[in-house]
Amino acid sequence: MAIIITKKEKETSQNLIRRFTKAVRQSGILLELRKKQFKERPKSDLAKKRSALRRIELILQRRKEEKMAKPK
Repeated sequence: MAIIITKKEKETSQNLIRRFTKAVRQSGILLELRKKQFKERPKSDLAKKRSALRRIELILQRRKEEKMAKPK
C-alpha cells in the first residue's frame, strides 16, 4: 500500500506536500494504522460478568429512586 508521488515540473515543495497529504488521506492508510494502534483488548469473562452485575445494580437503584421520588 505504498503511495508514490513524484514532483511535477515547476511544482513547489509546498504543493508537493499538499498533494501527498491529500493522497494519504484518500487512501485511508492513517485510519487503518490508528485503528491498529489504539485497538482495545477484549474484556475477560470475569470483567464482563462484573460489568453486567454493575449495570443490573444501577437499573435496580434507579427504579427504587423513581418509586421513592416525590410526585410532581
